Amino acid sequence: MELGLGILLLSTTLLMFGKAEVYMVIIEGEPVISYRGGINGLEATAVESDEKIDTTSELVISYAQHLEKKHDMLLGMLFNHGTYEKLYSYRHLINGFAVDLSTEQAEILGRSPGVKSVELDWKVQRYTTHTPQFLGLPTGVWPTGGGHDKAGEDIVIGFVDSGIYPHHPSFSSPLTEQYGPLPKYRGKCENDPVTKKSFCNGKIIGAQHFAKAAIAAGAFNPDIDYASPMDGDGHGSHTASIAAGNNGIPVRMHGHEFGKASGMAPRARIAVYKALYRLFGGFVSDVVAAIDQAVYDGVDILSLSVGPNSPPSNTKTTFLNPFDATLLSAVKAGVFVAQAAGNGGPFPKSLVSYSPWITAVAAAIDDRQYKNHLILGNGKILAGIGLSPSTHPNQTYNLVSANDVLLDSSVSKYSPADCQRPELLNRNLVEGNILLCGYSFNFISGTASIKKVSEAAKSLGAVGFVLVVEDVSPGTKFDPVPVGVPGILITDVTKSMDLIDYYNVSTQRDWTGRVKRFKAIGSIGDGLVPILHKSAPQVALFSARGPNIKDFSYQDADLLKPDILAPGSLIWAAWSPNGTDEPNYVGEAFAMISGTSMAAPHIAGIAALVKQKHPHWSPAAIKSALMTTSTKLDRAGRPLQAQQYSETESMKLVTATPFDYGSGHVNPRAALDPGLIFDAGYEDYLGFLCTTPGIDAHEIKNYTNSQCNYTMGRPSNLNTPSIALSRLIGTHTVTRTVTNVAEDEETYVITVRMDPAVALEANPPAITLRPGASRRFTVTLTARTITGTYSFGEVLMKGNRGHKVRIPVVAMGYQR
Repeated sequence: MELGLGILLLSTTLLMFGKAEVYMVIIEGEPVISYRGGINGLEATAVESDEKIDTTSELVISYAQHLEKKHDMLLGMLFNHGTYEKLYSYRHLINGFAVDLSTEQAEILGRSPGVKSVELDWKVQRYTTHTPQFLGLPTGVWPTGGGHDKAGEDIVIGFVDSGIYPHHPSFSSPLTEQYGPLPKYRGKCENDPVTKKSFCNGKIIGAQHFAKAAIAAGAFNPDIDYASPMDGDGHGSHTASIAAGNNGIPVRMHGHEFGKASGMAPRARIAVYKALYRLFGGFVSDVVAAIDQAVYDGVDILSLSVGPNSPPSNTKTTFLNPFDATLLSAVKAGVFVAQAAGNGGPFPKSLVSYSPWITAVAAAIDDRQYKNHLILGNGKILAGIGLSPSTHPNQTYNLVSANDVLLDSSVSKYSPADCQRPELLNRNLVEGNILLCGYSFNFISGTASIKKVSEAAKSLGAVGFVLVVEDVSPGTKFDPVPVGVPGILITDVTKSMDLIDYYNVSTQRDWTGRVKRFKAIGSIGDGLVPILHKSAPQVALFSARGPNIKDFSYQDADLLKPDILAPGSLIWAAWSPNGTDEPNYVGEAFAMISGTSMAAPHIAGIAALVKQKHPHWSPAAIKSALMTTSTKLDRAGRPLQAQQYSETESMKLVTATPFDYGSGHVNPRAALDPGLIFDAGYEDYLGFLCTTPGIDAHEIKNYTNSQCNYTMGRPSNLNTPSIALSRLIGTHTVTRTVTNVAEDEETYVITVRMDPAVALEANPPAITLRPGASRRFTVTLTARTITGTYSFGEVLMKGNRGHKVRIPVVAMGYQR
């Protein structure tokens, strides 16, 4: 009887603790980065602002072990062994842990003494080469550091992404200029579980993977996700090669070379922290563990093409959550962080990178376009896109529709018009002709691909193919896809109708509708050569837009985001042949894809070049140099434009604003010598948090272990190279401090420009600074008229030695 009762009690306990989920827990006590002593036998480990953690220090190792023991003791006191699983201890940047437990256990934990916060883990997503030339790196930047074979020397860029394909030529260690050891970096190299070989080779200097939360959530599939740093997606290899891939790697596909690829800093080292996976993205607890490890290992730059799907609903403010708090500590440790702004554009308030210590990167279209055309027998020329060779010059071919060459009418249930399955079509009718296929929703959902159309056309002996878009959802984006046979996608529905009308009129049928003779003819042009245009750069349609928000109710923040614009559309870079996420690039070594995911590593790589030239600059100084030297003009000297939806939901161009591009499009050459910088450190960011309305000081202490002892007055006084006021009532004055980082004394004349609704004044009108000296100045804004919309302007500082420093200003006037 007693035995039975014991079993009953056990089963009741198991029922009481229901479905387990992953929680991120912050507890009392400083992490390594901010511990100032006070515990017997454990000396201080805190670092000053912009100082790296000394990973060799016995003090650091002892204190980190002490924190981990405390995490284990707390869980062991509260719960029976086996009813929970601790996944990670966070010790260096934040003090806490990730644990897999039930809702009821999470509630018990949240009420326990010493526990500051318990948050349910949330998912993150990826924000899915000609650009070095477009940005002027080979002629204007690399030579200043000793050429491409020295660009980024001894700088380590950490990538929190989907891993890396280590066998790609973009990541091979050069035979001539061998990489030597780099004692400042102490990361690990995992071995490939299959080949037993290390993922590292000198170029790749660290490689680790983080998947404990993904495994606990039941989302991880080792067959496709790889329990190693191996890239099972392609995204991680793509971003790593954009920032730091080797120079001069031929981009070959289908027998054609599309130029030579290079990273922004081709000599920089790559440290891989895989925390994203193919089918589900990733979990914040894995990402935070990856960031914590990367900073501890000693990376100089972090490239994050990852972020939340929306503002975190379980925290009151966008700036305070385990993810942003971890990155604040990373910046305190001297690490520059570039993060993709998000792909939710062109809608306002769509960006998902919020905090001032992070550099949020928007995506631009560069000057290269791939266009093609189809010439019909009736003389019409239909424009389209097709990265393909032409059909034989001076020769036309019959057009045959997939629906007219079915082997059997019963196969119509397989969507044969998509041309994905060549076995459904009659080779005898297709061979030697151009195959017409339909672009259905299957291509948008990813179940059909242009690559498969090309393969089907080739296997059937067609000379080429045409994909016809008959119906299109507003805003659908069509990217050119490289194919090995002549092929074109007609994206304009009216041109598609011209083609269909011509085909129907020309094709002879019997009374049942069966084709007697195919008489429509055509030829496909050469789409392999890009057209370079002067209207670049433009803000890409998908690139997330400001205003920045400070909380889940989408209240505007007094902080401009995004920070900067960089190329992010149709970027050629390395790909993993294991990756199946982009159906058009399955099995390929390179891919041309778009997203703010591609823009962020451009900034990470350029930041590495700035860091190489100025090794002692803070992350804020590097960010300032990139922002104040950026451009608001396109190649033709006109104001930057942004892609936007028109009233009919087709795409149009509008004059861009700082909510589209931040400070402007990156200019790497100018960033190496900015003249002045707007510097800021850890205490400045605390001051920003402490003066932001709606953030409680207790919450700030929970995440930063710091009291609000900082006098900044208002968040708009944070020393950023931009000014944003979401509620300008009457007159408001902000202060900024600039530091001369040039080698000579320079006098700067300060001028202002602003939309008429807001008056702008800078004081003093001129400042002179010796090398290394700092000066404060003020900018006064006055609401003249209440328009209910933002006004835009800038403060321009022009030096007598040729330096130009520009910061954007945005403000919305309100009545008292």
